[in-house]
Amino acid sequence: MKIEYATEADYDYIIERDRHIHQPLVKMKISEKEVFILWDEDEGSRVGWMRYGYFWDNLPFMNMIWIDEPYRNGGYGKKVVHHWESLMKKQGFDTVMTSTQSDEHAQHFYRKLGYVDAGALLLDTQPLEIILIKKI
Repeated sequence: MKIEYATEADYDYIIERDRHIHQPLVKMKISEKEVFILWDEDEGSRVGWMRYGYFWDNLPFMNMIWIDEPYRNGGYGKKVVHHWESLMKKQGFDTVMTSTQSDEHAQHFYRKLGYVDAGALLLDTQPLEIILIKKI
């Protein structure tokens, strides 16, 4: 697997899969180097992406990981999370965050990677959103 920053060439691939972001923001996230593309080096094809931002404008927050269905459970998610955490640590951060809905399996994935529950958000139309943090 290869992890690279997304480029404009990845825009269509991302917006076809990311239903959780206002589309005009994708180009901004790409230009700010806040989106990674995951590649299968053997096939030379994209297999997923990860995007992040900053909670309160100063705490790295992993917004979304997407792995295409045929590549799920192959270690791609774990590798990109570790890659991102390493990058954040090199930039001087000691804590990272993410969240997931309580009805999604991702909460177990994050806990296996050392994230711990730090709170929750409840909106009228959504399942409980679990906030998770990790010291890096």
